[in-house]
Amino acid sequence: MLTSFSRAGLATPAIYLKCLFYFPQSLCRRTGLRMFSVSHKTAFVVDHCPYMAESCRQLIECDMLTKSRSQGVIPLAPVSKSLWTCAIECSMEYCRILFDVYPTWKLVSAWKLELLIGVNYIVSDSEVHILNSWKQEDQNTHELMAALAAVGPPNPRQDPECCSVLHGLVAAVESLCKITEYQHESRTTLMDTADRVANRGRIICLTNAKSDTHVRMLEDCVLETIQEQNKRAAGSDRLMPIQQCELVLVHIYPQGEETLVSDRQKKELSSMLSSEVHSVRAGRYLASKLNVLVQQHFDLASTTITNIPMKEEQHANTSANYDVELLHHRDKFIHIWCVGDLHMAGSTSRDSGLKETVTLKWCTPRTNSVELHYCTGAYRISPVDVNSRPSSCLTNFLLNGRSVLLEQPRKSGSKVISHMLSSHGGEIFLHVLNSTRSTLEDPPSISEGCGGRVTDYRITDFGEFMRENRLTPFPDSMIDAAGRTPVERAKSQLERYTRYWPMIISQTTIFNMQAVVPLANLIVKDTLTDEDVLTCQKTVYNLVDMERKSDPLPISTVGSRGKGPKRDEQYRIMWNELETLVKAHVGTSERHQRVLDCISACRSKPPEEEERKKRGRKREDKEDKTEKNGKDTEEKGWTTDSERLKGVMEREKDEQSECEIIKDSPDSPEPLNKKPRLATEEQQPPEKSKGPVSLLTLWTNRITQANSRKHQEFAGRLSSVNNKAELYQHLKEENGMDVHENGKATR
Repeated sequence: MLTSFSRAGLATPAIYLKCLFYFPQSLCRRTGLRMFSVSHKTAFVVDHCPYMAESCRQLIECDMLTKSRSQGVIPLAPVSKSLWTCAIECSMEYCRILFDVYPTWKLVSAWKLELLIGVNYIVSDSEVHILNSWKQEDQNTHELMAALAAVGPPNPRQDPECCSVLHGLVAAVESLCKITEYQHESRTTLMDTADRVANRGRIICLTNAKSDTHVRMLEDCVLETIQEQNKRAAGSDRLMPIQQCELVLVHIYPQGEETLVSDRQKKELSSMLSSEVHSVRAGRYLASKLNVLVQQHFDLASTTITNIPMKEEQHANTSANYDVELLHHRDKFIHIWCVGDLHMAGSTSRDSGLKETVTLKWCTPRTNSVELHYCTGAYRISPVDVNSRPSSCLTNFLLNGRSVLLEQPRKSGSKVISHMLSSHGGEIFLHVLNSTRSTLEDPPSISEGCGGRVTDYRITDFGEFMRENRLTPFPDSMIDAAGRTPVERAKSQLERYTRYWPMIISQTTIFNMQAVVPLANLIVKDTLTDEDVLTCQKTVYNLVDMERKSDPLPISTVGSRGKGPKRDEQYRIMWNELETLVKAHVGTSERHQRVLDCISACRSKPPEEEERKKRGRKREDKEDKTEKNGKDTEEKGWTTDSERLKGVMEREKDEQSECEIIKDSPDSPEPLNKKPRLATEEQQPPEKSKGPVSLLTLWTNRITQANSRKHQEFAGRLSSVNNKAELYQHLKEENGMDVHENGKATR
């Protein structure tokens, strides 16, 4: 678990728990009313009135593909489609794309419940023709085409007053109130929460409106019908009231005429109904508009496959590169962002008219499926122009068992193969390939930083931190005395634990010491008992005892030169960090303040102790300086013997001064009694010699001077001549003998 969090890039431990806080909320939203979105039901209403038999005035050349034309043969006259034909072709293309991408709801996973779709096709003239139902066996283009062939084209001689699209709109609202198979299954499965199964839908009406007033009349009719049907559904078990409905009115008019209906963006007519109006010319403009609508309604995205090699029909020995645009679910983009670089073409799609499409380049096809790359996702595709020669050739190529690798266009560097086209069970899928490090491999070590550098994260401590802050299901009714819910208490605990939490081992001292563990575990608590305060105080006293004994501390010397900081400096850093930790929690309670007061009292030393510390640091500095000078002498020979002796004498003097101070310290034992020193005036200065002085002479004089201070000099040595003393002088004086200066007696 810990490695997974580190690879996800969690900068602080707090992010780990924040992810857990918001995950259940998103899960509830996913399994709530959004299980049945507006796209769950789509009702097509196509006007079958006589005016739909008019020509769209877009001419089609019938003999444009004739290779040779004989002389005297009259060319075929161009033909044009009717408004009805244009509406049927475009609506069937809408359904084809929908059925290709989402064939049946049984094949969709439980995490895509909002993508379960159904289409109900209705034709309206003097009566209503419902061509299919919400059953899954009716959701295919073959059933719809057979039913449309039975209806036939509109009769231009029929009385227009008897025909109206209102019949179809009323039937569409009634159809939305009917329960689909999946809604029925969800209601019976969730008996306790059956009211959470929502009923939403969309009505797409293809008609030729007379004016904006006519459009408003159609909207009012739909709104009134929804209100009436909801009243009926409230008292029925086989009907469901409509909670939300989108009305999409598409006004179709022939080319060359001025439209009498203006476009309008989506507008909320009530809490249950929203409406939008599109005024589109018949022909290819209508096909492009419905292509855009199907992408917007069902969250589809466009991908263009470029540089597809294909032989020319007229010249079999030559080939040209073609492009094919595919539609698929937009979830693929999420995987692309996870894979790496995404190249957005930025150009408008030629067929669909969308402003954005992803461009992928054709690679050499692979035939051996074993050699294919690791796949992270697969999505059904549908060609935009299914009848074009490039789309047909690509589709047949894939359905014959071949696979095509696709790469992302790059201006520089090596190519990145990110996708693959392949067919399974007669359906073509766009596979997302993992172009980065495979998740099936062993995950990298958490200590492996950027560029392969080894980091010293507190991995073990972070694992313990996660165990102490684990979340468990808990009822919201369990509220503490302060009125906080379990979630609020968990957030409060997480905030306390992360007030001071170094991430790197080298950035902390106290968290590397076993002696500080009791205090560190107790100080983060919301409340402290008297026993907890006593434990913290004992921990502080143990640290004071360690400092008195000069025990080493786990100070990291990574990246530093030399021996590292002095012992006193190490303890100063330790006390500062410990005080920082306790100050972060001092405002929690009064007992936390008592712990801080204990630390402050232990840090304040008596003057004698501070003086001893200061002299100790001074002595260490001088030792380092002497050692450094000694090294310089070996390398360069600059230091003389007299300077070195001077340093030794100064150290001796400091030791004597320190002994006097230690004697006054209550923590130090009584020193041994020494002989009293003589007065300065009783001592004779050492004999000075002329000329250069050797090291032995200097050392002897120094020892003599030091010893003379510690005892009373022998009387004979004081009165001697040339360091020679006359023995038994009192005997000679009694015999009447004189003592000469040379030490010889005379009478």
